Amino acid sequence: MTPAEARAWLTGGTRVLDGATGSELLRRGVAAAGRMWGVGALVEDPGSVRALHREYAEAGAQALTAATFRVAPYALRGAGMEDRAGELALLAVRLAREGAAEAGRDALVFASQTTLEDCYRPDLVPADDTLSREHAATADILARARPDALLLETFNTAREARIAATAAATTGLPVIVSFVCRRGMLLSGEEPGDAAAAVCIPGVVAVGVNCTAVEDVLPALVRIAASTPLPLVAYANNAWHAADSPWLAAEPVPPEGFARTAGSWAAAGARLVGGCCGTGPDHIAAIAARLDSARR
Repeated sequence: MTPAEARAWLTGGTRVLDGATGSELLRRGVAAAGRMWGVGALVEDPGSVRALHREYAEAGAQALTAATFRVAPYALRGAGMEDRAGELALLAVRLAREGAAEAGRDALVFASQTTLEDCYRPDLVPADDTLSREHAATADILARARPDALLLETFNTAREARIAATAAATTGLPVIVSFVCRRGMLLSGEEPGDAAAAVCIPGVVAVGVNCTAVEDVLPALVRIAASTPLPLVAYANNAWHAADSPWLAAEPVPPEGFARTAGSWAAAGARLVGGCCGTGPDHIAAIAARLDSARR
């Protein structure tokens, strides 16, 4: 898929992204998913990963996110697995395509790329030269797995997001960039509109918000909409939190309520909506049904 084709796809109506991979596999008892946020599941239980992709496609997801969130040389180096990055990227994209095929659906496959350090710790973002080198290596490895697009997600600073987006765009694949926010601002304290403007470079086809508390998505999305002509993307965290993200603790929103909120994101300009940590196929099915009903 080219950036032009991706833009046409996004402007053809609001599209449905899938939901969480890591947290949903953990909820299902796949303990390996907790290792390097999904890498363990790729290695030890690829069948469960494929099955989850199939369920998301059956639920109505038009784009599936390959389990490449931590398939990056930088992330794998500490575990002595750096030389397996290419192999794991190929596996992750293949499992997503196989899941879609098993569901009889023609879903796109996005390869996930994220921050080098903790997504919730903007204070840990490395120096620019490290960011440039490592994100270029990751983008190249992911592109070689032949996904339809690169999904740069859960970025907490404009600086790292722009460097990663620049590296990703050199692959020729469409690039989608998404920020993690709190109370309407990036975790770094930066204005989301400014961050969105920073990544509006050739090749980037959409920008938005993910892994953000349900009630915090819309305020950030509105600020982004005022700063960029690009289509928006929105997929919230549904009360899944850890020690480094206590503000995400909340009562989980059930599928129908989550879908109603997703409708407000679409009304604000989101052309790609789905779920992040704490969501599953039932949430995506509810979103797909709501969007389908709205089109009638």
